[in-house]
Amino acid sequence: MSTAPTTPETDQSQPAALSPTERKQQLIRDIKALKKERNAVILAHLYERVEVQDVADFHGDSLGLSQLAVSTEADTIIFCGVHFMAETAKLLNPEKTVYLANPNAGCPMADMITREELVQFKAEHPGIPVVAYVNTSAEVKSEADYCCTSANAVEVVAFAAQECGVSEVLFVPDKHLGNYVQTQLPQIQVTCWEGFCPTHLRMNPEDVIKLKKEYPDAEILVHPECDTPMKEMADFIGSTTAIVKRAKESRAKTFIVCTEDGVSQRLSQDCPEKTFFTPTRASAVCPNMKLTRLENIYKSLLGQNEPMEIPAEIAEKARRCIDSMMRIAGSKGGPAMVGKSS
Repeated sequence: MSTAPTTPETDQSQPAALSPTERKQQLIRDIKALKKERNAVILAHLYERVEVQDVADFHGDSLGLSQLAVSTEADTIIFCGVHFMAETAKLLNPEKTVYLANPNAGCPMADMITREELVQFKAEHPGIPVVAYVNTSAEVKSEADYCCTSANAVEVVAFAAQECGVSEVLFVPDKHLGNYVQTQLPQIQVTCWEGFCPTHLRMNPEDVIKLKKEYPDAEILVHPECDTPMKEMADFIGSTTAIVKRAKESRAKTFIVCTEDGVSQRLSQDCPEKTFFTPTRASAVCPNMKLTRLENIYKSLLGQNEPMEIPAEIAEKARRCIDSMMRIAGSKGGPAMVGKSS
């Protein structure tokens, strides 16, 4: 007597298909096991998906994370962010293997100036020092005199002018951060490159006004990459990390957070007793930051991506640019850690 062939539906030895939640939990377990096996540290920028931040060892600002990696004993760095951030991590950790979790994650603002364009910009303004925002490629940093973050831009520009004995400084690439520096240093001519962050510029002041009418006690926290109308509405202007710190320490219970939506999401998790709104929320999302998923981290840990490499000549010059900032601002270059995920 013949026996009917076993099908997946009738074969009791076949494991049941995992649900999406179970697959995600298994992926997280695999990431943690691989991380230990490769002696890796996972760093996630605050604009990343919350699930990516949650699996990371540390989340925070890009430079602060790169600085933090120096103090770890990890052999491998998985950077969940965009290209210039992984480059900076490699510059500060030349002996470590650095992966950008998703190699396709770039930064439109960083791409708005090339090394060749900066060389030409300098030629048009001979003898004027260049301050490059950290949101630039290593090649651009290699042609700049000083580096800065949004947290220390005012201090670095002031020092650059004083040290070089000039009253003008070239600022690349973000004209909105540069214009903010100009308001704080009227005695210095800040000549800006015409770059900008598309995500911050998509925020609409009308949406802030609408939220403020509905929540009159809300504090308005604005990143300096926003344009002037947005900054003029602010109760507080600061870097990503400064905004997080302000929100956590303020007695206010409601906040309008004018930066990438990942910050509001992070704060909502960390401060459930407070309420956070992102104006123009659907548009206040950096598509490049959101490219990174748990699967990308897993593939990087498997070594399936190409590690970050920077030509020695470029790396040496770019590192000097970053070192100039550390000489001026020290730890103000960015906090080493905003928070450590569980």
